[in-house]
Amino acid sequence: MASFLPAPSMISLLLLLLSATYAAARPTCNADDKKALLAVKSYFRDPEILADWTADADCCTWDRIQCDDDSGRIVYVSIDGSPTLSGSLPEAISDLPFLRVLYIADLPLLTGPIPQFLTRLRRLNNLILSNTSLSGPIPAFLSQITTLKLLDLSHNTFTGSIPPELSLLRGLGDLLLSNNRLTGGIPASFGSFSIASPPQLDLSNNLLSGEIPAELGRPAWGYIDLSNNRRLEGDASVLFGAAKGTTRMNLSGNKFRFDLSRVSFPTGLGFLYLSRNEINGSIPAQINQLEHLTVLNLSDNKLCGEIPQGPVTGKFGKEAYQGNSCLCGLPLGPCPQSG
Repeated sequence: MASFLPAPSMISLLLLLLSATYAAARPTCNADDKKALLAVKSYFRDPEILADWTADADCCTWDRIQCDDDSGRIVYVSIDGSPTLSGSLPEAISDLPFLRVLYIADLPLLTGPIPQFLTRLRRLNNLILSNTSLSGPIPAFLSQITTLKLLDLSHNTFTGSIPPELSLLRGLGDLLLSNNRLTGGIPASFGSFSIASPPQLDLSNNLLSGEIPAELGRPAWGYIDLSNNRRLEGDASVLFGAAKGTTRMNLSGNKFRFDLSRVSFPTGLGFLYLSRNEINGSIPAQINQLEHLTVLNLSDNKLCGEIPQGPVTGKFGKEAYQGNSCLCGLPLGPCPQSG
């Protein structure tokens, strides 16, 4: 029996009908949203990276834009990766009331402070302002954007202290403030983040100083990086605990001082950097139970005693332990004979 195969013209017609059906089903860009985006483009003097943002095209088809599948409202805007785009954050961005993600990054000539008009974005989940020349303080009014789940202000030139009001963002999953010029201490209010599911916290490579607040030991941080602030000090052992779900901890390059032998490591720990502090005591034998540990650096502290031999400590070379004047045993030199 001969099989029936549609003629090429019939296939073309079917594809055309399917395309038309899809186009009819997909909502077009909202006129007010389009007006706001064109104002953003005009403010930045028609940069090349926004070349396809044109008045005669549906803005839901533009690069760097995503629309909601049902309403056609703009939910995602990305402006990034231009060495020549200059200016400050344009107020027209705040005229996108359904925006969920604002990604502005890798713009070295973007300057100015974080403007208060961003608080008009009442549905914003992700605010990324990273690797720019934005400056000034991190404003407390960001806590008014209560829908935030990710706040990334890393790699800018922000100064001043960290506003304690950021702990009011109860749904926050990531708080990334690294590589700025922030000063002062870590807010004790950060201890009020959710104990079970606090945000991933990165305050590294700033100019923070003072005692680590005891309250910071309350949440079970999954990821915490306080490295290379140089003047943070105090008892950072509050961050440890066998029952905590911490997988990555970096406290290196500070002045933390505590007895490591009294610490219980989180059992899921995979990354532990404690180098260049003033940590004393000995290395707990429990470290050899950390089956997920793949990165370890305890160098340049005041640790003493024999390195406990086992399957975990044996994975790391001298560089993980060196710079502790009375630490001994493999892979360092032999311990002195007693008596």
